[in-house]
Amino acid sequence: MSTSVSTPPLSPAGASRPSPQRRAGRGASGRARAWATRAPLLPALVFLVAVTQLPFVATLVISLFDWNSLAPDDRAFAGLSNYGSVFSDASLRDSVFTTVLLTASVVIVSVVLGLLLALLLDRKFMGRGFVRTLLITPFLLVPVSAALLWKHALYNPEYGLLNGAWAWFAGLFGDSAPAQPDWISDMPLLAVEASLIWQWTPFMMLILLAGLQSRPAEITEAAKLDGATGWQAFRYLTLPHLRRYLELGILLGSIYIVQNFDAVFTLTSGGLGTANLPYTIYQTFYQAHEYGLASAAGVVVVIGTIVIATFALRVVSSLFSEEANRA
Repeated sequence: MSTSVSTPPLSPAGASRPSPQRRAGRGASGRARAWATRAPLLPALVFLVAVTQLPFVATLVISLFDWNSLAPDDRAFAGLSNYGSVFSDASLRDSVFTTVLLTASVVIVSVVLGLLLALLLDRKFMGRGFVRTLLITPFLLVPVSAALLWKHALYNPEYGLLNGAWAWFAGLFGDSAPAQPDWISDMPLLAVEASLIWQWTPFMMLILLAGLQSRPAEITEAAKLDGATGWQAFRYLTLPHLRRYLELGILLGSIYIVQNFDAVFTLTSGGLGTANLPYTIYQTFYQAHEYGLASAAGVVVVIGTIVIATFALRVVSSLFSEEANRA
């Protein structure tokens, strides 16, 4: 009589494990694959560091010195005194206030107009693609070209389109020689704001139109079946859905307008109270030759831009997460 001895199956705790040498080999091969994947990106990373971070570090170092190029032998270490001058100098304080006012007005008006245009283009009508192309065109122009267009084709007091339209409108009521205002001299900051609003409204429109077209169609249809009016659907469904897109448009627009230089330089040359912080930095660096003070002001602008960009990246990542969860 033979007895068979059955061996119990191995438990998970008693399962065979790879040897330390095999685990080390797998770890080395994994690191090698990771480096092989990243290696093509290293030249781009080195180039990015060389053209962005190294100049910023140099600017940061220069901002700690009292350095005027007209007296190079008098250069001396000044510590944080240049930063104190940025926040205490009257002209720099005024430029900071102008920058905030210019940024806030342009971004708010651009977002409102962009939302209205996005709601229009979200409807189906004949020629919608052609209209959308025309509305995007201002954003595709080079900023200096857009500013020159407004300065000469629209604002010029002798042959500008605005004065021509005003003369034609006044002629309808019997006034053959109406006053021809000089738009840039009479309302300089508003002239700069109008040109920037014209150029940045299409950008806001594109972001908000993308948000409108990502709405779940069944929710809107259910609201209509429940008897919701157009205003109620917009207030309680569309607007909450567009909150992230509105935040993204505001943040990205603020990043650009804070450091805008082209419109101020081209239209007013910083005169008549329109000098924002980037233009003041240009004056301090290239005209006053105060390298240390201009570098300190530039560092302040960069830090402010980084703060805004950080919020923008968080909004973008949250948008991607919501789309991934929805998919």
